[in-house]
Amino acid sequence: MVRWQHSLIKRCRRWLRWLWEQEGSPGQRARGLAAGVFCGCFPFFGLQTLLGIGLASVVRGNHLLAAAGTWISNPFTYLPLYWFNYRVGDALMGRAATATLTGINKSTLWHQSWSFTSRLLLGSSIVGLIFALSLGSLAWWLFRLKPSRPHGAQVARRTSASQANKGSQSSR
Repeated sequence: MVRWQHSLIKRCRRWLRWLWEQEGSPGQRARGLAAGVFCGCFPFFGLQTLLGIGLASVVRGNHLLAAAGTWISNPFTYLPLYWFNYRVGDALMGRAATATLTGINKSTLWHQSWSFTSRLLLGSSIVGLIFALSLGSLAWWLFRLKPSRPHGAQVARRTSASQANKGSQSSR
């Protein structure tokens, strides 16, 4: 049990380090994460990542963090997330009549499926907006606390170190 916990903590630290080392300003990284979280709240399986990256392009956010942000919906969270989204949409649109198997027929199927879909999409929009604003703001605040080292600084440091090595070798 202890090995499993240690391994999980190690993976979480590695993921947080990866998150922290992404390119861009704190605002760009936070906007990318928020765009991904917003798109991850919608039930468009297989398209969430593409939609998240597209939205990150529009808001000028980090694309990798947008893709990672869509992981808010995963096989473990699908059911509770979409049930909650539906309940929010149902509360905002007014309670839908509960359909029974005997009440479903060809003439009412289109209406009932549209009623379900519209409630789910409205709830997904509202929940996604709230999650994106709250997690994006939190991420922006955290990213501002300790800015990441720009990728160019790491390359420049390596280049200057290698040039200093060459200079010391050539002077011999």
